[in-house]
Amino acid sequence: YYKPVGVTCTEKDKYAEKTIRDAIDYPIRVTYAGRLDKDSEGLLLLTNDGDLINGLMRASNYHEKEYLVSVNKPVTEEFCRKMSRGVAILDTVTRPCKVEKTGEKSFRIILTQGLNRQIRRMCETLGYRVMTLQRVRIMNIRLGSLKEGTWRNIEGEERKELDALLSDSSSLSVKERNEKQRERRGGI
Repeated sequence: YYKPVGVTCTEKDKYAEKTIRDAIDYPIRVTYAGRLDKDSEGLLLLTNDGDLINGLMRASNYHEKEYLVSVNKPVTEEFCRKMSRGVAILDTVTRPCKVEKTGEKSFRIILTQGLNRQIRRMCETLGYRVMTLQRVRIMNIRLGSLKEGTWRNIEGEERKELDALLSDSSSLSVKERNEKQRERRGGI
């Protein structure tokens, strides 16, 4: 689904002008895997498959999500370097990520985690304000030429590739995964 700016990623919110439920007329109940804030647009995966959602959403699986971002002032090499090394937000430091300048005031960023308003907070910490933010890819699924407010099915080779990429995914958190690895090694 290509989520437009202004749609809130929630099913019910009495304060939201337009929610995902309002925006999508789908014959069965589906939910999203990975939120986009109201001011962001782009690719949102919708499904009724709980295992798929868990595989996609666990940060410990390091699945890539790609975004195109424009900001309020020129993107510098120093900005890209700091963003890619990790930025202190929300009482943690973000994971290293890939950042590439795409224009005077724009860049592409590939994350493997999804903290609340992560890109916006990273930019704010470095003195930038996000003007537009569009998610263009989740793992092998690309937004492509999908029109704003429309959706398509994930089928055929694209679905097989997604399933293959998710086959090694864990439903464990990073902490739980580390504890299991320590147990296997025979220590705490």
